[in-house]
Amino acid sequence: MIGPSNRALAIELIQEANQRPLTKRPTPKNKLAQEEKEKILTIVKQEEYADCPSIQIVPRLADQGTYIASESTFYRILREEKMQHYRGRSQKPERSIPESHLATASNQVWTWDIIWLRGPVKGLYYRLYLILDLFSRKVVGWKVWETEEAKHAETLVKKAVISEKIQGKPLVLHSDNGSLMKATTFLGLLERMGIQSSFSRPHVSNDNPYSEAMFRTLKYRPDFPHKGFETLEKARQWAQQFVHWYNEIHLYSGLNFVTPVQCHTGEHISLLEKRKEVYEAAKEKHPERWARCTRNWAPNEQVTLNPMRDKGQTEAVKNP
Repeated sequence: MIGPSNRALAIELIQEANQRPLTKRPTPKNKLAQEEKEKILTIVKQEEYADCPSIQIVPRLADQGTYIASESTFYRILREEKMQHYRGRSQKPERSIPESHLATASNQVWTWDIIWLRGPVKGLYYRLYLILDLFSRKVVGWKVWETEEAKHAETLVKKAVISEKIQGKPLVLHSDNGSLMKATTFLGLLERMGIQSSFSRPHVSNDNPYSEAMFRTLKYRPDFPHKGFETLEKARQWAQQFVHWYNEIHLYSGLNFVTPVQCHTGEHISLLEKRKEVYEAAKEKHPERWARCTRNWAPNEQVTLNPMRDKGQTEAVKNP
């Protein structure tokens, strides 16, 4: 049998003996000259041919008494120059990069949206306005109204800022591209309050994932009235109960199973440290029951909205 070293030596000798890749070969007789190639590229860029495929360009040139190359040659040259689909005014679409924001503490980045709640009759809906803190996931502001109006959103933002006592501090407010979110009066309020507005990309449904995840949690609550709310007041009562449960009772998995309020106030740090000590004590008492390290109870240090996917998006980051 031939050993690995002998096999590698044999392959190397065969490659040295095989000079086919190094052999100079004559130019094919049917190869286009460089001048002909450039002429093809010039023709396909002309306005009358810019939106025509090669299968139409060649016959049109023949009608004018000109033949340069076959349709397949035209296609090949266009593919090589990456002009097969984008010529003339047609340009390759640029990749849209979502706005990215980094939160290292509470009240640096908020996201908000509106969900429709079914009313007592078909076609009647109530609107739940809800503002969520990105870092802690705490609901910092909410209200149920019958309509979508910029004045309602303005009122909600004002109350949330006052309640959190962050007047004048840097804040980013992210939302989708709804007409209400981009209302002139509402954007004017954000500017006066020193709040930076941020928006999802047009026609993209997952650029505001935290608010969407919140609404999914809301709809799947066991007591959510899927048949609708009888009155506006009952819708507000249910929303109040939900926000209380979500903020102060619900152990959020993304926060390592602490409540949003605990994370918002910083109480979660000592709580998670205590959990860590409990787990380490249990492992020390019965090490045979632990195949690996204890569970990681470290608190989140940062949360990113629409994190960058590649290096090309580095400049798109906007820190609050």
